[in-house]
Amino acid sequence: MVRPRRPIDDAVGATKRPAQYRGTDFMNDHHISDDEHGELGEAEYAQFMELAAEEGFDIDLVEDAIEEAGHGPLPVLAVVGRPNVGKSTLVNRIIGRREAVVEDKPGVTRDRVTYEAEWAGRRFKLVDTGGWEQDVLGIDASVAAQAEYAIEAADAVVFVVDAVVGATDTDAAVVRLLRKAGKPVVLCANKVDGPSAEADAAMLWSLGLGEPHPVSALHGRGTGDMLDAVVDALPDAPAQTFGGAAPGGPRRIALIGRPNVGKSSLLNKVAREDRVVVNELAGTTRDPVDELIELGGVTWKFVDTAGIRKRVHLQQGADYYASLRTAAAVEKAEVAVILIDAGEPISVQDQRIVTMAVDAGRAVVVAYNKWDTLDEERRYYLEREIETELAQISWAPRVNVSATTGRHMERLVPAIETALAGWETRVPTGRLNSFLGELVSAHPHPVRGGKQPRILFGTQAGTKPPRFVLFASGFIEHGYRRFVERRLREEFGFEGTPVKISVRVREKRGRKK
Repeated sequence: MVRPRRPIDDAVGATKRPAQYRGTDFMNDHHISDDEHGELGEAEYAQFMELAAEEGFDIDLVEDAIEEAGHGPLPVLAVVGRPNVGKSTLVNRIIGRREAVVEDKPGVTRDRVTYEAEWAGRRFKLVDTGGWEQDVLGIDASVAAQAEYAIEAADAVVFVVDAVVGATDTDAAVVRLLRKAGKPVVLCANKVDGPSAEADAAMLWSLGLGEPHPVSALHGRGTGDMLDAVVDALPDAPAQTFGGAAPGGPRRIALIGRPNVGKSSLLNKVAREDRVVVNELAGTTRDPVDELIELGGVTWKFVDTAGIRKRVHLQQGADYYASLRTAAAVEKAEVAVILIDAGEPISVQDQRIVTMAVDAGRAVVVAYNKWDTLDEERRYYLEREIETELAQISWAPRVNVSATTGRHMERLVPAIETALAGWETRVPTGRLNSFLGELVSAHPHPVRGGKQPRILFGTQAGTKPPRFVLFASGFIEHGYRRFVERRLREEFGFEGTPVKISVRVREKRGRKK
């Protein structure tokens, strides 16, 4: 039974109905924002927030949930320094939980690891890196290379120095690297556990990076003042990389996949000339290669990337750095065209590459290359492999091509356009809530512990990729969330794009402070 609702303010001028019974008229009389991040228009936002209040949600929490789901790219803060100065301990302190691996010996952190963090209402990405050392070989050289890349990709840097040991030759080398990069730097003098050690921190003025902030990452001393400086150094948002140098510029398409699956051959074929080197030896391409190519009367920017061989921390030297640059190319792209060698079994590495593209939030097209070499038996087994090994991207457009012969290359651009359309789709809040009401009525959440949680209402807070926030009366199980995502795709399309869904649960009445 639906409980009666009080009339809403005269400024809106209608009677509020529960979201699950509301039709599309929720939106029809109000302007919907055309903002490129899919943010709600003012009238839509006002009605949505009033609905949230009537359902018993804390307005501040609802605003935070919409802001979190609807944000564009976050500024990136890299934490760098030589080994064993306490970088991972500092990262754990900033994010407020123990996630970065900490051990009392150098070299524990090898991969760049990214977390989301917040301070004073500002959200940013935090990148924990391995220790930087000069003139090293092997895996240590790879760690140094990824730290250098982290600096290159960051909007600001926290440089961590052991205040007890003082500035070393390696620290001085990092300073030269930071000056060359030209990024804002906050100098963190770590391991200052009490007032007596602050004199050690003052000695770090000699590095020429400005004021050293005395901090004890282990105990939390001084981290607040340092984070205030970090927030001041970070830009409001990173430079927008989508769409070329100017609005309306060419769309960026990254070609990714394992080595020797035909990425460079595919680029040459769509360009109708030899733009990049092709060789049977895997690993010919090291750095991403940008090429402007006109297809179907539209100019696209295709990026040929290095093949990703295996887990990043198992790579060394040039392969390691190439993988990092490939990951950066995916981050800057709008569509990831994942090439898979149709003649070979789908591997764990193929699945990792798919996961990288999906986690980056890119539109996805899967191109099965070397299709002309398949016999009927291989085609049969490939279809079974696709069903089992790539079920997580069953929504991605698929093209079967041959980069060598040009077979079905004309299908690539329509698939890319389809993925982009899904990536940029926004569903009006009224239409979404009408759909959710019908869905919840027809397929309610299973009863757990004598209670039946229910999705009350929701909104799409962002696009590129589509990001939804659902508000519920109780915890929504992961399986039911997958069911909701599947039905969203069936109803609204979203072909070729990941869909991000977050759920906020209403606090018990009487617990609100």
